[in-house]
Amino acid sequence: MNDNAELDFRDRVVLVTGVGRVGQIGNATARAFGRLGAKLVICDLNAVAVTERAKEFAAEGIVVQPAAGDLTEPDVARFAVEVALKHFGRLDVLVNIAGGLTTLGPIEQATVKDFDREIGINLKTTFVVSQAAIPALTETKGSIVNVASIAYIQPQANLAVYTAAKAAIAGFTRSLALELFDRGVRVNAIAPGMVRTTDNVAAAGAEAHYVEMEHITAGVLFLASHAAEAITGHILPITRGRL
Repeated sequence: MNDNAELDFRDRVVLVTGVGRVGQIGNATARAFGRLGAKLVICDLNAVAVTERAKEFAAEGIVVQPAAGDLTEPDVARFAVEVALKHFGRLDVLVNIAGGLTTLGPIEQATVKDFDREIGINLKTTFVVSQAAIPALTETKGSIVNVASIAYIQPQANLAVYTAAKAAIAGFTRSLALELFDRGVRVNAIAPGMVRTTDNVAAAGAEAHYVEMEHITAGVLFLASHAAEAITGHILPITRGRL
């Protein structure tokens, strides 16, 4: 257990989305919270995968409950929050990680279906799950951490749809922080560069300028922790110096 009380998540309940796949941000982030004492609700579209992750976490001594389903659907998002309330009686932190890059290439080649998918898995899940969690987070004066991307600060060619989705998450984060300020709920986001995930290494090779997974988890843990109790509406770049 970490001796730093500000990073002690014992007695806190954390809901993390996008946890189904090993080697990706959601899985690493959920495990990091669990190792610091948090009780977890982990969510993913893939029911088999999220159940397997829950078993792996439990084998490490982490207290965890899985919740599977399509998080673009309000009923599924409400179910995930209800899992936290039913099993643990509260919700302190929501980490919206579900999403990803699925549309890469010239904008002329992107279809409306591509656009809807990219906006859906990134922005819509963030909106729907946040909306479902707000009443519970208001009770605990909790916090939300979203995942934007450095692409919204430094756009690149052939990433227009993804950049639009992540820029929207950054704007959503700042607006929601203002809306929830008087309710005591903080809302922040990280904006990573390219992270050393299984998918990215397969696509770009092992030698690219990666942000390491521990850099991402450290940023999320900080924003969710008591150390950041005066911070809301902030988008934290995590890029290893490349802006």
